[in-house]
Amino acid sequence: MRDTEPATPELLQSILGHEGFAFVAAAPMRTLLEHVDSLKDWPAFATSWNDLAIDHYLADHGRYRRRRHAVFDITADGKITRAAHQPHYQSRDYNHLHGGIERWFEPIAPDISAGASLRGILHFCTMLFGALAPGVRDWKVEAHQFRIEARADESGQPTPEGVHRDGVDYVLVLLIARCNIASGTTTILSSKGSVLGSFTLTTPFDAALVDDARVFHGVTAVEPIELAQPAYRDVLVVTFRRIGH
Repeated sequence: MRDTEPATPELLQSILGHEGFAFVAAAPMRTLLEHVDSLKDWPAFATSWNDLAIDHYLADHGRYRRRRHAVFDITADGKITRAAHQPHYQSRDYNHLHGGIERWFEPIAPDISAGASLRGILHFCTMLFGALAPGVRDWKVEAHQFRIEARADESGQPTPEGVHRDGVDYVLVLLIARCNIASGTTTILSSKGSVLGSFTLTTPFDAALVDDARVFHGVTAVEPIELAQPAYRDVLVVTFRRIGH
């Protein structure tokens, strides 16, 4: 969905349903979100990426990833309840590098998780994914704030595990900020390994939506453009998994 295309949930549902993924450019994505909520706290929401903690679980012992994490229980009618803080867990079937262990990340700040921007994003996803899976009554939802940093001596790896699935039903990747970096290209592949699409999130509100059961995704490393300046890629990743799945 490019900037010039109409921003309608029905169109996005059709694209995601047929293709298994969708790229949504910043302008239509922001319009879609603003139909759900005013995004009145967006400046504070985006600024909160400056207060993420180092991810100490990276198998390559890198220092390029910062993150915070929160879990929500969401019903099909849109009731959002933040769950008690808990670890993020993936099996090795889905994450061969970091799976098989409980990973405890610092929690998303309460004011951020309760704010209009994140709640609006969660409501939007509930409506979109719920329309694609109308039989689901309850979702387990995980929200991840990621900052991938790039330095002269260390590339930033958005997906160090390579092309993968997350082991959930649906995924939203929303660009928050992009500063002084090159690359960071998202590639979508079929279950047989053929490339279905490729795009780069470049503008805040650019988004990727993925049917995780149908397609694989990965993001190339990011490199600094000006070596002496800060360089990073900030994204919000939201995953939806039906309860009991």
